[in-house]
Amino acid sequence: MSSSMESFVAAAYLRAKSVWRGKVQRRLRRASGDENGKSTPFGKGREPNALGAVLNTVVRDMGWSVELDQARIIDEWGAFVGPPTSDHTRVLGIARGVLEVQCDSTTWATELRRLRGEMLTRLLSEYPDAEIRDMRFLAPGAPSWRHGPRVVPGRGPRDTYG
Repeated sequence: MSSSMESFVAAAYLRAKSVWRGKVQRRLRRASGDENGKSTPFGKGREPNALGAVLNTVVRDMGWSVELDQARIIDEWGAFVGPPTSDHTRVLGIARGVLEVQCDSTTWATELRRLRGEMLTRLLSEYPDAEIRDMRFLAPGAPSWRHGPRVVPGRGPRDTYG
């Protein structure tokens, strides 16, 4: 396992531990109805929960609703825009609230830029917790030497003239 994955796992464990510290025991004591705080097997408050309810509680307590809604947008992109458009586009990712979509031609990019307002309105209504503020449609272009958000002005690595 890589060090970044280990740090993520450790951070998630510590967050879960801090969020749920003592909640389970208090909930069981309260629901059991026993004045001593002891629960009995098959007693009140010991009913099994549905997996969906447990996962919804985990998502809410851990604060993962934004990330999960953003992942749903990427996963459901084809169903969201429909087959003709999804055949010519793919989602690159979501950065700082901007959904970036790569188009396979400038014609598709231009048309989707024209429809951006309608698509964004529909996106906000169907995925309200995703925190998407804007959509960016990229046309195919020449390969770029840029490999990050920061750029140094100048001619770049091919500047070998005088």
